[in-house]
Amino acid sequence: MVGDLYPEGGARRDAGFSIFYMGINLGAFAGPILAGFFGEGYNWHWGFSLAGFGMVLGLVQYKLGKGYLGTIGHLETEDDAATVSSKSRKFFMIAGAIAAVVALFSYLLSSGALNISLQTVATFLGYGTIALSVLYFVYLYVAGGHTPIEKKRLIVIFWLFILAAMFWSGFEQAATSLNLFAADLTDRTIGGWEAPASWLQSVNAIFIIILAPVFGWLWTWLASRSVNPSIPLKFALGLLGLAVGFFVLAWGAANASTENLVSPAWLIVTYFFHTVGELCLSPVGLSSITKLAPKGRVGQMMGVWFVGAALGNLFAGLVAGSLENLAPASLFSTVAFIVGGAGVLALVLSPGVRKLMGDVK
Repeated sequence: MVGDLYPEGGARRDAGFSIFYMGINLGAFAGPILAGFFGEGYNWHWGFSLAGFGMVLGLVQYKLGKGYLGTIGHLETEDDAATVSSKSRKFFMIAGAIAAVVALFSYLLSSGALNISLQTVATFLGYGTIALSVLYFVYLYVAGGHTPIEKKRLIVIFWLFILAAMFWSGFEQAATSLNLFAADLTDRTIGGWEAPASWLQSVNAIFIIILAPVFGWLWTWLASRSVNPSIPLKFALGLLGLAVGFFVLAWGAANASTENLVSPAWLIVTYFFHTVGELCLSPVGLSSITKLAPKGRVGQMMGVWFVGAALGNLFAGLVAGSLENLAPASLFSTVAFIVGGAGVLALVLSPGVRKLMGDVK
């Protein structure tokens, strides 16, 4: 829908997604503060419930404001109303069945009826999702009925999907290992009062709100001078920014202990570099999918993009689980080297990937 607001594409669409991203992060700023305050200060059930109420309010806000979008987002199909209704019922029946199976599996797991660890389940889901994603792209390429140009762009989307999953597997350490670092090794005392560790989660959102308009302006300014970095190059810069942030935190963690808590400044500087990397990759990635996806598959490709984000979250949790057996400095430096290596590879391959994109800017 955001892409349709900028039918001309180009740098203006990248900038539009940056502004859209800023709006998302208004909620991301308030969420950790409110949910963290009630969760850490009173009861975690209150914190999680507050998140649910927030999502309901988001839906209400959308319904109240959708009139400003005109016809953008309306279903475009050659099917008649009866066919659309039939397909909708089929979709909700399948979705409901899947939800019921997941709920049953979760109950059996939590009750102890299934003797399977959560880590095993997570690992299985991760590798299974990767396999399904690869098979889906192979299907689209071989039997999707696409033109040679569209097939080249599908290769680009698959490459961006891999880079995005790599990025989010590092970035989403914010909710896991970085949050543990904030709770256990960071001095959060302000005038004798200790701030909740989760409040530091809002730092990234603050930087997004401040820097998103700057990056939106930067892309359009560079484009007006014909020096706007290509999409693959922006992804490489995003990964390198993420790596720099982890190198900073590894440096701070090397001097931290439970007896010698370090300043929150280490995390704040880390979040700054992570935000710069995020603004080079995430809103640009959202915009690029709308430009590269074959006609009629924009929604599917956007779903694939968020599968990459989901994989990143999943592997971020698995990596953070090793924090019990690995010193924070070693963990953060390892992540920095892996992400930095991916960034260098993306940088080297960016000219070739750019050629596959054709005339997409």
